[in-house]
Amino acid sequence: MQNAQPILKDLVLLGGGHSHVIVLRRLGMRPMPGVRITLVTRDLHAPYSGMLPGVIAGHYSFDDAHIDLAPLCRFAGARLYHTEAVGLDLAKKAVMCRDRPPVPYDLLSIDVGIAPNCSVTGASEHAVPVKPIGGLVARWKALEERIRVSSEPLRVAVVGAGAAGIELTLSMHRALMKTGKTISAPEFHLFGSAPTVLPTHNRGAQRRFSRVLSERGVYLHLGQRVSQVANDRIELDDGTTYPVDEIVWATDAAPQHWVGDSGLEVDGHGFLTVQSTLRSTSHSDVFAAGDVASVVGYPREKAGVFAVRQGPPLERNLRRVLEGKTPRPFSPQRHFLSLVSTGDQYAIASRGRLSFEGSWVWRWKDWIDRRFMRRFVDFPEMGTSDPVTRVEASGLESVEDIRELTSAAMRCGGCGSKVGASILDRVISRLEPISRDEVLVGLNAPDDASVEAIPEGKLVVQSVDAFRSMVDDSYLFGCITANHCLSDLYAMGAEPQSALAIVSIPLGLEDKMEAQLEELLAGGISVLNDAGAALVGGHTSEGAELTLGFVVTGTINRGDYFTKRGLTPGDVLILTKPVGTGTLLAADMHGKAKGRWVDGAIRNMLVSNRDGAKVLRSNGVTACTDVTGFGLLGHLMEMTKASAIDVSLDLKMIPWLDGACDTAAAGLLSSLQPQNIRLRRAVALNNVDTSDPRYLLLFDPQTAGGLLASVRSDRAGTCVAQLRAAGYSEAAVIGVVEPSSDRAQPITVTG
Repeated sequence: MQNAQPILKDLVLLGGGHSHVIVLRRLGMRPMPGVRITLVTRDLHAPYSGMLPGVIAGHYSFDDAHIDLAPLCRFAGARLYHTEAVGLDLAKKAVMCRDRPPVPYDLLSIDVGIAPNCSVTGASEHAVPVKPIGGLVARWKALEERIRVSSEPLRVAVVGAGAAGIELTLSMHRALMKTGKTISAPEFHLFGSAPTVLPTHNRGAQRRFSRVLSERGVYLHLGQRVSQVANDRIELDDGTTYPVDEIVWATDAAPQHWVGDSGLEVDGHGFLTVQSTLRSTSHSDVFAAGDVASVVGYPREKAGVFAVRQGPPLERNLRRVLEGKTPRPFSPQRHFLSLVSTGDQYAIASRGRLSFEGSWVWRWKDWIDRRFMRRFVDFPEMGTSDPVTRVEASGLESVEDIRELTSAAMRCGGCGSKVGASILDRVISRLEPISRDEVLVGLNAPDDASVEAIPEGKLVVQSVDAFRSMVDDSYLFGCITANHCLSDLYAMGAEPQSALAIVSIPLGLEDKMEAQLEELLAGGISVLNDAGAALVGGHTSEGAELTLGFVVTGTINRGDYFTKRGLTPGDVLILTKPVGTGTLLAADMHGKAKGRWVDGAIRNMLVSNRDGAKVLRSNGVTACTDVTGFGLLGHLMEMTKASAIDVSLDLKMIPWLDGACDTAAAGLLSSLQPQNIRLRRAVALNNVDTSDPRYLLLFDPQTAGGLLASVRSDRAGTCVAQLRAAGYSEAAVIGVVEPSSDRAQPITVTG
């Protein structure tokens, strides 16, 4: 994602909870010039709690009940960092992450949700918590299968007799009863420490749900706490033991483990304490909302409705603080309407002392829920962002900062556009590129150029490539770019030795540019170091957008390198990685790709071709190339031309990235597609429709794509098996090499 505006302040949203999705939508509706927004989230799809029981009951699909955060962030102009937070560095104002560098912030908002309290002995080992929902859904599918094949009824225990536990119990009951299997119909046992179900609701609602649970044959165990859990039993405080086969945990919630250690002020239960403005009671640059927060003076139960209601005031106050204004207090409502499903398109409502029920209540709930979810699917068309000149009027920064930006914007396009030496020195000092004996002069002693020795008997292999940023996360962009550039060396069987970086950083305040440069180079260096390539220098400049490239150098024994020229009749063609990054990234740019599709593409681009090249070498590779910008057909065409040979491809054998066929069918294709598809003149079609999205994907340009290689047919099975064992799970034989013919089309594609 590119940001043409100077970066003045960083707003980091930690967690994709109910409050934050509303904040993102509102920020997209009314952007803030100069503010860079970053969402840090463990999950790409935010579950909407009101519809999750309906997923279990079979009323809704996964997509019906989850907000896809990727298109939402695209609409909001926010960077999406798919990673898990593990803590905060409040002194340095940074979010600590599990698998990437810290994310700095000027203003932080936390909405990470909660999880059931599994402090009971054995609960964390043997029970399935309701949240995160992904784990529950996976376990639920396994449970369904167990019940279908079991000759004896299984006993399912749900611990927690609040709204979540009851709704889940009834939804599971409904789903399992729909199968029509009666001989092994499961038993459901509901455990609660309070003397009644729904202890926070009115008596009318309690009576209604007690009746429904009784009618469904659910066994109630109330008024006793669960003291211990094993894989096959539950024990209560009074010593009573109940045998069970599956345990679902839906008790009172607890915050994530790192929250209490963050240094932020918390209440007696470990929840973040915030003022009525939703600002932390201990740190003025931190806000919190949703279930993880406890508003001082306004005790409320942990319910999604409160998180939703906090969204608008949270966005208003974040905006006011960024503009240098005082945040305004917010008073949460005391009573709220609760609509709880019984799993069979029937629901019971309660508010205050009132309660009522019926199928019409479920339809009402369904209408409310679907209306809410539509807000995060159907985004309005927005105009282009304000130009850089509007930053001065935004009220975000001091006069000195504005002068700094104005001066930077007026620099010449020559050496005046270089990033300052002080920034570079600080960034390089914090990074740890490896050293090699062959590098005589490099970053360890910077000079006008690097000096490297060529090992005796070796040949030098060099390549260069560069990109505009194609993903939000600068660290991942660095990783992907380094992978892509090194792939040229691996495609020729070379061992990487060194790299030079070419970087362009968008204009912003000095500390913003420094932080982004460090993230970018940290990603690139992590891949280079793993490959054994020393970063020896480069060039860094200011520019309109984030770009990165590497000049990579490797070595190889004389006569030991792979080329594109070795295709031999009878060989088989092997592809190591699936195809489809071009269309998925294009769809993402338009906000039309599902987050899980884009995440799959990113994970594919992060897979190095190093081990694949080793496997191919061990199996006698005869020709090899990497699949990149020209697409699978373009690079295969290069091989056939160099080898003066024909080939046949089988569409059914080619692996595609998840979602790629969907986006290609929708016409969401890379800007390089029109150039690549000109090669269709070299392709003969056998039972293939040109409108088939798989055919279109043959021309799809790839970033950090796989290796396309040929081996003898008798080595094909072994080679593919070894590739899959090495981590290339979708490696496949996709075609065969044939003798040269008189046809004008050297490539035949069979459907």
